[in-house]
Amino acid sequence: MQAEPTFWSQLWRSVRLLGFAFVATAGLGAMMEERGLGRGVLHNPDLRPLTEGATRFEDVKGVDEAKAELEEVVDFLRDPTRFTHLGGKLPKGVLLVGPPGTGKTMLARAIAGEAGVPFFYASGSEFEEMFVGVGARRVRDLFAAAKRAAPCIVFIDEIDAIGGKRNPKDQHYMKMTLNQLLVELDGFRPSEGVIVVAATNFPESLDKALVRPGRFDRHVVVPNPDIEGRVAILQAHFKAIPLAPDADLRALAKTTPGCSGADLANIANAAALKASRDQKAAVDAAALEHARDRVLMGNERRSAALSEAARRLTAYHEGGHALVALFTEGADPVHKATVIPRGVALGMVMQLPDEEHMQTRKQLLAMLDVCMGGRVAEEIVFGRGNVSTGASSDLDRATQIAEAMVTRYGMSDALGAMALHAPKVSATTRAAVEEEVKSILGQAYGRAKSLLQRHEK
Repeated sequence: MQAEPTFWSQLWRSVRLLGFAFVATAGLGAMMEERGLGRGVLHNPDLRPLTEGATRFEDVKGVDEAKAELEEVVDFLRDPTRFTHLGGKLPKGVLLVGPPGTGKTMLARAIAGEAGVPFFYASGSEFEEMFVGVGARRVRDLFAAAKRAAPCIVFIDEIDAIGGKRNPKDQHYMKMTLNQLLVELDGFRPSEGVIVVAATNFPESLDKALVRPGRFDRHVVVPNPDIEGRVAILQAHFKAIPLAPDADLRALAKTTPGCSGADLANIANAAALKASRDQKAAVDAAALEHARDRVLMGNERRSAALSEAARRLTAYHEGGHALVALFTEGADPVHKATVIPRGVALGMVMQLPDEEHMQTRKQLLAMLDVCMGGRVAEEIVFGRGNVSTGASSDLDRATQIAEAMVTRYGMSDALGAMALHAPKVSATTRAAVEEEVKSILGQAYGRAKSLLQRHEK
């Protein structure tokens, strides 16, 4: 009679089966990679640079400071001896930092276009692979091809996909890919003419070893454009689009603060489509306004069936936001209020902030008051028992602002001027933070209620 297998023997058998499956999978992946069957594009030792039309600095609008800083890289690629005869060394890596859609990829292409050198493009996600060693090999192939084509530009988009901060829980293949990238950055001399340019939206997430001196040690900020930059970008996009006499691009630029170059390109395209649908010969002011509102506020949902009661409640809710914004010092000016459903919202109040790069405590408190205005108006008109769920996004935003005031900006009277980022704080401190956030929001609610009651008719 055969003995029953013990628990430990069954466990050991399962471990062996899993180990065999892992080794077989890794071997299959390596074989596929060798034969060019992997999903990535960087396995080819004959990797070629992009051959599309050259981009020049004059094609990139709204980022003049970034272009000026990158001119040095272009000059180096054109004449390396000009920089090296005195012993100077240009950074091996240039990190372009900025929000999405600001033109980081175009800037990298423009460096290559201005210098007249090959341009290699890779996305950080292309290096990701579950098979051990595959990502590292793709890094080696890319840099080997770049060295053969030097002088050249190697551009790695979304480098945070492979260059994020390491921790013990990372998979081994992820560490291997980043380690290989570090080795390649250390493995060539600046005089070889290979300049590595990378882009990220989250520089704080990058591993410190990647951004230390000698690797990606030069950071170039690529922010959203200011008003003059937006005018230049809009003029570039409307260069081939006819404009009616009443279409004012500068006026449009004034009403799009915080928009990226990609947002403005979307507005230009939406305006052209709107004018075409309306069978107009040129884009007029109405088409520009429609396109801006569609991009910034969402598409109109005129078919949304709202009852008269829901429409009335939405009108008072949005009116509360607008009135608080109008009568609160420090609040951004109101540009438009609508009860036509747009996107997921049943109504909306659009404000136009000034071209400022920082906000005062007064402005943040005004933002909180405006956020509370909609819920307060519902309570005053319909009673506390009939307030709606329409204020959910307002409360989310208000809570985020209040928490930032307490934990990041040091604007709390109770907790003082100190940074209180989790998870560094204790449970007691976290409870105090939540109590202070609740107090700030309660005060904002009270100010909004007092203001609307004073102007109630």
